[in-house]
Amino acid sequence: MSAALHGPVDLLAVQYPGRQDRREEAGLHDLHRVADEVAEALRRWDDLPLTLFGHSMGALVAFEVARRIERAGGRVDHLFVSGRKGPTDDRPDASHPVDDEGIVAELRAMSGTDARLLEDQELLEMVLPALRGDYRAVGAYRADRDAAVACPVTALVGDQDHWAPVADTERWRDRTTAAFDLKVFPGGHFYLSSRADEVAGLLRDHLAGALRA
Repeated sequence: MSAALHGPVDLLAVQYPGRQDRREEAGLHDLHRVADEVAEALRRWDDLPLTLFGHSMGALVAFEVARRIERAGGRVDHLFVSGRKGPTDDRPDASHPVDDEGIVAELRAMSGTDARLLEDQELLEMVLPALRGDYRAVGAYRADRDAAVACPVTALVGDQDHWAPVADTERWRDRTTAAFDLKVFPGGHFYLSSRADEVAGLLRDHLAGALRA
């Protein structure tokens, strides 16, 4: 999808610890800490229009980054949250598996991971530490009961996403004091794989408007 977002914009991607060029670092354990780091890194662009997009766990990270930027007096033009139900209260999410077997089974059910990877024990041993960290971080995440952003929020979701049902995704409405929109696409949790061009078009339209403003 990033390749489709060409034009006069700077596209920045977050690389979580424990992955690729950060593989030697300790894995992700705390979404709030990651949000602190991302918000700090974005300060160098605080004079430019900023739009945030996050999918699944990344939606929670993007939400917390937006909160930190706004608290520091910065501005977020828009927050796009994808494939993640809206936080409802300060209780942690206990619906995710905590052991390797459960993690692999859930990835299999989501149908977004190459089946060859899930069958390759050597590769699994390489990626499971990072996945364990992801699941722990999401499971331990707590949003402040009244936490909200001042920027508009658009939630995107697949109509067959059992991990982020449409009704639960709509609860992001309660996490903004500005406008809210919900976009539902055909597909499951990884609807982006087949709808990347549509989502990229949605983002391009928004970015073009932000640049004209």
